[in-house]
Amino acid sequence: MLDDFFTRALLAGIGVAMMAGPLGCFIVWRKMAYFGDTMAHSALLGVALSLLFSVNLTLSVFIVAGLVSVLLILLERRRALSADSLLGILAHSTLAVGLVIVSFLTWVRVDLISFLFGDILSVTRSDIAVVWIGGAFVVAAVAALWRPLLAATLSPEIAQAEGMRPETSRFIFMLLMALVIAIAMKIVGIMLITSLLIVPAATARRFARTPEMMAVLASLIGACAVVAGLFGSLYYDTPSGPSIVVAAMVFFLVGLLPLATQRRV
Repeated sequence: MLDDFFTRALLAGIGVAMMAGPLGCFIVWRKMAYFGDTMAHSALLGVALSLLFSVNLTLSVFIVAGLVSVLLILLERRRALSADSLLGILAHSTLAVGLVIVSFLTWVRVDLISFLFGDILSVTRSDIAVVWIGGAFVVAAVAALWRPLLAATLSPEIAQAEGMRPETSRFIFMLLMALVIAIAMKIVGIMLITSLLIVPAATARRFARTPEMMAVLASLIGACAVVAGLFGSLYYDTPSGPSIVVAAMVFFLVGLLPLATQRRV
């Protein structure tokens, strides 16, 4: 019988995979992988500010990631630099500032490895509650915004002409990304969050016939990667977070095999 900590890890990991799947699809469709990296890197600044001001970790990471999203939108409107240059500046700047602040917190013992690569085996029952309640909110929000988000992904001009406000949908999507990163950080870590968002969605893309099917498949593939990664970690005594990402990568490589049933959306 599985130990209690392992069961909690399974529940938390599956919860993260279920909410990451639909958002990961939009990251793949919009070619926003670097944006996901930027949001994930900013999480360390949120961690540092949480320790500095003694506030809730998840709330601090969410606020910082949200502010980075707002700053990105404002800088893009000025058109001084390309989007990828802005993302690179924000990603590395927030990560560096976070590390500098942590270095000054000499009175606090900080385990950077757990923040960078996660510690899914140490999740508590309250963490599971946060994951599943937050995940339910994210999935419900994506379902409610599915049509305008999809329309804006296909053609922002047409979405604007139909009164769908693509910029508003994009901003809400960024906030949902910030929420997912804040929730998932403890599970898979800052450096691996983007992988769990992108790899299952990229795998599902080869098999899905519709966008909706791709979102469902991405969540299921992510959940399977969590289960396979955790059992592999248990059997081979490897780090749990990276093992989950390795399992997701294996599913992706298997999906590259030339099967007649593959589709692409």
